[in-house]
Amino acid sequence: MKGWIAGALAVAGMMVTGMADAQELLVEKKVFELPSYTTQGGRTLKNVKVGWESYGTLNADKSNAILICHFFSANSHAAGKYAAADAAPGYWDAIIGPGKAIDTNKYFVLSADSLVNLNTGDPKTTTTGPASIDPDTGKPYALDFPVVTIGDFVNVQKALVESLGIKKLVMVAGPSMGALQTYEWAASYPDMVGKAMAVIGAAEADAQLIAWLDVWAAPILVDPNWNKGDYYGKTPPNAGLAKALTVVTLQANHGDWTNGTFGRRPAKEGEDPGKALGNKFQVQSILDNAGEARAKVSDANHFLYLVKANQLYAAGGKSLTDAMSRIKAPLLIVNQPKDLVFPDEMIQRTVAEAKKAGRDVTHVTIQGARGHLDGVISMKQAEGAVKAFLEK
Repeated sequence: MKGWIAGALAVAGMMVTGMADAQELLVEKKVFELPSYTTQGGRTLKNVKVGWESYGTLNADKSNAILICHFFSANSHAAGKYAAADAAPGYWDAIIGPGKAIDTNKYFVLSADSLVNLNTGDPKTTTTGPASIDPDTGKPYALDFPVVTIGDFVNVQKALVESLGIKKLVMVAGPSMGALQTYEWAASYPDMVGKAMAVIGAAEADAQLIAWLDVWAAPILVDPNWNKGDYYGKTPPNAGLAKALTVVTLQANHGDWTNGTFGRRPAKEGEDPGKALGNKFQVQSILDNAGEARAKVSDANHFLYLVKANQLYAAGGKSLTDAMSRIKAPLLIVNQPKDLVFPDEMIQRTVAEAKKAGRDVTHVTIQGARGHLDGVISMKQAEGAVKAFLEK
């Protein structure tokens, strides 16, 4: 049962198991700070902070850097461990490290926590968002925090990259929301991106995704403890947040996993779901437990701001067609055909637009029982394609 809980939690940003045989990197978490940052919406924030980490060594002319952008509920911990005793490494450890597809003997790989990062209760996450203290009031911003976009996430990353003296990245890559950031980088700063690898994500949020993101947010909005975002110092809306995380975890997986793992078994032996309203099926219990555990280290307002950023997304703030016309970098697009978050037809539209615009596109697929989540936990399948893309 613990294994199932860990599997359900993986999409919510917990570290993925099953990679213990990989050569380990030991990682140090750092903090990057901007004295001020003006959002794409025109609001200026003071003392913006994000956590970041790196793997490998930046070479003398600073020409070997690769940026990894994380998914919706993750943070910058893409590879390695903070301590040898850690239970599991970062989420893409299968492809990042010494001798791996993204070889840290050759490349300097860095990753940063996003603005409004979900993981406010994780001591290894640093982020500025609604839960942060507004220097002008001495109180948490709550819903006075400005709406931020995927473009804002990228602009803060750009400031971090430039602070290290890096003028051009060998590659920008990431899964899911990380793919959105990858396309944003390639469309907004085409001269800074050598190559772009977008995994399980499209270059535009369509109406279906916008609507699904609204479903993700709904449980928080109906939790009375949310109190229109004003809950800091009070009881947080963790019941709504837990159920929101349950919805995310379910959609990020696939029926092949739920049916194959749980079937119609009851949560507890002898407690037939048909005998009482409160008796659950095992799949309900596991997903609920995972959501409740994750809610304890997450923030509901940050979740809502992430939802908004993803709903607003169009690469470079433009249409899909326009974005592809501005991208210069060769593209490696990786998807799982059974993905329920970014369905195959959505990825195919991105691929078609990229080809129509004359982009250099390589499209590969990965398989598995986890659907969208395979882009995180099954990426070793794509290591050959990643190596070939980097060596092109």
